[in-house]
Amino acid sequence: MAKEKSKPADAKGSGEAKAVPAKFEKLVGEIEKMPVVELAELVKVLEAKFGVSAAAPVAVAAATAAVPVEEKTAFNVELKEVGAKKIEVIKVVRDVTAKGLKESKDLVDAAAAGTAQIIKEGVKKEEAAEIQKKFAAAGAKVEIK
Repeated sequence: MAKEKSKPADAKGSGEAKAVPAKFEKLVGEIEKMPVVELAELVKVLEAKFGVSAAAPVAVAAATAAVPVEEKTAFNVELKEVGAKKIEVIKVVRDVTAKGLKESKDLVDAAAAGTAQIIKEGVKKEEAAEIQKKFAAAGAKVEIK
């Protein structure tokens, strides 16, 4: 069994020690003996050799922030208000969702009670706009999210 030694975990000198695996003990020992100037040179050599940077997490965070926001392609149509023509709204729900009469009525009743109901999920913008027009013609208000 290989023994693991405790070595300082970082160059900041936090006092916190972590175990160094046996296979890295020799390498860590040699690095500890190096002067700061040589360590800085070693970091530059490793960055050039492997194409990495010691400041990579900062660069990645900056690159992530610069990525443009993708345009939304899938929308949900949500029934907010039923209006005065409840029967017409039920017919539109049946037409749009292919649900039965009872399911459509229950959905419209829940929306009439004040709980917004999702009519259709993951539809394209054009289809969502078409559904919105149908509900508007029936006197209901829908929201596209």
